[in-house]
Amino acid sequence: MSSKTLSSRKRVHRRIRKKISGTATRPRLSVYRSNKSIYAQLINDETATTLVAACLKEVEVSGSKIDQARAVGRALATKAMEAGITTVVFDRSGYIYHGRVKALAEGARGERKEDGTNELLQF
Repeated sequence: MSSKTLSSRKRVHRRIRKKISGTATRPRLSVYRSNKSIYAQLINDETATTLVAACLKEVEVSGSKIDQARAVGRALATKAMEAGITTVVFDRSGYIYHGRVKALAEGARGERKEDGTNELLQF
């Protein structure tokens, strides 16, 4: 990855972060994608603390990286439900909403219910 692409993602990330922030009742779901793994955490920006975190190392899933990202999203959502968090603000961290980032978000949402709400997290 060239340095120009990296700085471009960081520039987009800064632009996104100007508009969104997490609170204790509605934390920010931040995503970090590396070449081998994917990480997600729920952050309360008012106190600058991480409430819940999940990564690929915690979830044992074989298959494609998209399947692994979906499993990480589901693991994060179940931890958040145990902590009493039901709604979040999604922060894609400058990544395009496609592939692994999209799969993580779909895994965190879970299945769609008949009344229009999501099974796990709302965002």
